[in-house]
Amino acid sequence: MQNRPLSHVRVLDFGHYLAGPLVGMMLADLGADVIRIDPPAGPRWKDPAFDMLSRGKRALTLDLKTASGRDTALDLVRRADVVIENFRPGVMERLGLGQDALRQANADIVSLSLPGFASTDPELGRLAAWEAVVAARTGQYTDMGLNRRLMGINPSFTPLGLASAYGAAFGAMSVLFALGARSRMGGDHIEVPLASALLEGLVYNCEQIEDYPDRYKSPRELELERRARDGLPNNLSFAELSEFLDPFYRTYTCADGRGFYIVSCSIVNHPQRVLEVLGLGDLLKDLPDFDVYVDQADWPGEWALRSYPVGAGDRKRLSDAMKAAFLTRPSHEWEKLFGAAKAPATAQRSTAEWLADPHALASGLVIALDDPRHGQMRQMGNVAWLADDPGAMEKTAGPEPDSFREKLTAVLAESPRMPMGGGGKGLWLDGLKVLDLTNVIAGPTVGSTLARFGAQVTLVQPVRPSVDPWNAVVFGLHAQRGKESVLLDLRSDQGQEVLWRMVAEADVITMNGTDQKLDALGLNEARLKDINPRLILVQLDAWGGPRPGPKSDHLGYDDLAQAATGVMTRFGGGPETPEEHAHFGTIDALTGYCACVALGAALERLRKTGKGGIARASLAAAGEMIQAQFMYDFDGRAPFDEPSGRAVRGWGPFYRCYEAADGWMFFAAPTEREAALTRVADVSDLAGLKGTDLEVALADRFTQRPVADWMRAFASGSVGITPLGSLHGTRDAALQRESEGQIDISKATFRAIRHDQHPMGRWVDLIAPNAVRPEKAGITIPGPAPKYGQDTREVLARLGYEDAEVQSMIDGGAAADSWSEKYLPE
Repeated sequence: MQNRPLSHVRVLDFGHYLAGPLVGMMLADLGADVIRIDPPAGPRWKDPAFDMLSRGKRALTLDLKTASGRDTALDLVRRADVVIENFRPGVMERLGLGQDALRQANADIVSLSLPGFASTDPELGRLAAWEAVVAARTGQYTDMGLNRRLMGINPSFTPLGLASAYGAAFGAMSVLFALGARSRMGGDHIEVPLASALLEGLVYNCEQIEDYPDRYKSPRELELERRARDGLPNNLSFAELSEFLDPFYRTYTCADGRGFYIVSCSIVNHPQRVLEVLGLGDLLKDLPDFDVYVDQADWPGEWALRSYPVGAGDRKRLSDAMKAAFLTRPSHEWEKLFGAAKAPATAQRSTAEWLADPHALASGLVIALDDPRHGQMRQMGNVAWLADDPGAMEKTAGPEPDSFREKLTAVLAESPRMPMGGGGKGLWLDGLKVLDLTNVIAGPTVGSTLARFGAQVTLVQPVRPSVDPWNAVVFGLHAQRGKESVLLDLRSDQGQEVLWRMVAEADVITMNGTDQKLDALGLNEARLKDINPRLILVQLDAWGGPRPGPKSDHLGYDDLAQAATGVMTRFGGGPETPEEHAHFGTIDALTGYCACVALGAALERLRKTGKGGIARASLAAAGEMIQAQFMYDFDGRAPFDEPSGRAVRGWGPFYRCYEAADGWMFFAAPTEREAALTRVADVSDLAGLKGTDLEVALADRFTQRPVADWMRAFASGSVGITPLGSLHGTRDAALQRESEGQIDISKATFRAIRHDQHPMGRWVDLIAPNAVRPEKAGITIPGPAPKYGQDTREVLARLGYEDAEVQSMIDGGAAADSWSEKYLPE
C-alpha cells in the first residue's frame, strides 16, 4: 500500500530470532518495504512466532558466504535506506558486509546492529548472547520482583524477551530519527546492545536514592528491610504475601472465581472511585485525605487517600471489605463498572484469553490474518501506529522463501539511492520543540528519551498535583530528566491561553490519556490541524489500538496491562497466583519507547508530505510486545506451555539456570545441545541422557566447579554461560559519579550515574542513556529532572508575558512555581 508513513523506506532485514526481526516487523507495520534475507537452509528460527514477525515482508534467499551472494546483498544496499542485523559482533565484517563495506556501497545507509552485549565491551562483547544469557547477566532473574524476594525464591526464570523488546524499540526509533537527519548528517551506523537496552528499560527497578524516606516504601519493601535487620529468613507463602499488598494495588477474587486486579492508588480520586463502585462509599467518611506534598512529620494522620501506601491501621479493614464486595459480582460485570467509573482495574487473563478478547480484536490490538502455513492466525497488532493510517489494520502474512526472487531483477534495475550530501556531526532531533503534557512513567519517558537526541522539552503539569510525590517526584527523577518545568491550571482561561501559545510554537505534543481526555482539553486532531497542520501529537493510553474498542476509554497502568495480556498469570504460574513481573515499569518504559517509534514514523511522513497527525502507542500493545514469541494463536497451535510459575529455572536442560560451586549461572546451548556436551570432558558422559534425567544430572555436575571454569570449558561454539547478575549489582559495578566529570557511555555494556550534585539534596543512582550508540550522531546525558514549576516564570516570560502578568497568574492560581518547599518531601 502506497502513501503510508514509511512507504518510501526500504529495509534489508538480516535479523534472526527475536530482536532484529521485531524491528523489521515494526517498520513493515508502518509501511516500509522490508526485504528479509534468509540463508540457504532457510530461516534459523522455524517457529510460528517468526512467521508473525515476517508479516508484511518480502523474502530472498542469499548465501552470504559466497561472492555472488555478498555482491547481490551490496547491490541491494545501494538501493536501500536501512540495514538491520543482530549477529554476534564481527559476523557482518567476516561476511564482507561490515560498516565500511555498507557505507562504501551507500554513503547514506543507516545500519542498525543489535548485539547481545556492546561490541566494544572487552569482557562481554564476544559472549554467545542468547536472550536468557542477556537477561541473566543483567539481573532480570534475580532481584526484579518483591514477591520472589520475600518468598526467598532466587533465581526466578521467565521466558519473556524483555531485552529484545526494549532493544527493538530503541533500534526502530533510532533508525527513524537517523533517517530524518540524513540530509544534514548523512548515513550512520547505530549499535543497540540488548543488555544495555534491558537495563535502561528496568531503570525504575534500579533507581537508588540516598536516605530514601520510609514514607515512599511499600509494605513489602519495609518487610524485606525488617527481616534483614532482624536476621529473619525470607520465607513467606503466597497467601501470606498477599496480605502485604496495598488494598488499592492487588488482585481480588470475583463471584466467577476470576482474579480482578486494581491499580488505583497515588492519583487523586482514584481510591474514592474504587470504593464507590464497590458500594463501600460509607468508608470514605473516616478515611484521611490531605496534602501530601509536605513532610510526613507535618501530616495530620498516618496516611492519606491520595498517597500510596494505605497505612497499617486501615489496610486490613479496607482489604477485608473489598474482598467481600468483589465476591458479589462476576469479573466481567466489575470490568464494565470500573471502566465506566474511570477506576483503573481489569480482570486477570491468560495470553490465550487475551488473543480472543473482544476488545483486543475490535481495537486492532490483536489482528487476524490468513497465514499460508497456519490458516487464520490471531496475532499481536501494531505496537506503534499513526491514527489516520488505514494500513495499520491491513496486514499480509509472512512470505514464502524465495517469493521475492522473481522481482529481484526489477529491484536491482532501480537506480541506486542518490547521495544526500550530508555528513556533519550533531544531534538527530536538534531544534525539535516538544510540549510534554504527560505524567507518571510511560508518557514522561517519551520526552526524556527525545531529550537525549537533542529535542527541547517543556513539561506542563497542573498547579495542584493530581499525582502523589512517589509517582511524580521519585519516578520523575528519571522520567523528567532534560526538561524544563511549568505549572499551569489548564481549566482556567489564563491557563488555556498560555497552553495554546505553547501549542502554536511546538513541533510535537506528548499526552498520555484517552480520546475523551484529549477532547476535554481541546487537543483533538481538527483543532491541532487548524493551528498548525505540521503539528504531531504523540498519544499514549492503556487500551488504545488502531480502531476504537469497548475499553478504549478505560483507564489503566503498567500492571493492569500485565494482568490483562497474560503476563501476570504466566509469571505466577496460573490464574490462582498471578504476580507482577517486575516491581516497576516493565511495560511503562517500553510504551514510551514505542511512542518514540510512532513519532519517528510521523516525522518521516511529515518530512515527505508536510502532514502532521497523531502518533499512537499503548500499554496493552507493549504488553503484547514483551510476549512476542507467544503472542499468536490458530487452530492446531501447540499448547501455551512455556515455562511459568515460581519453581521454573529455565526451558529444559539446555536453556536453564544451574547452580555452580560458587553461585548460580545460566547455561544456554539451544542449538548445539548434546554436541556441546560431547566437547567437554567433565560432562561428555551425560550426552546420552534425555529430558529430566539429563537436567538432574547436569544440575549435579555443574555444582562441582565454579562458573568461570564452565565458561572456559564451553568457550568454543555457540554455547553461552554467564553468572547470574543482579540489577543492583550490575548498576553498582557500572557506576560513575557525576562530580568526577565526563561520563563515558560509549564503551561498556552497562553504565550508571550517581548524580551526587542533584538539586534534590540527596544523591540518586540512575541508569545512563547508553542503549543507543550512533557512530556519528551525538547523545546527550540529560540534566537533572527539574523541581516541578522551577521554570514557570522563565517560560511565561519567553512567551511574551510581563513580570506583572506572570505574578498575577501565580497569585490567581492560573500558574505556580512550586508544588512543595522541598524537592522531595520527607
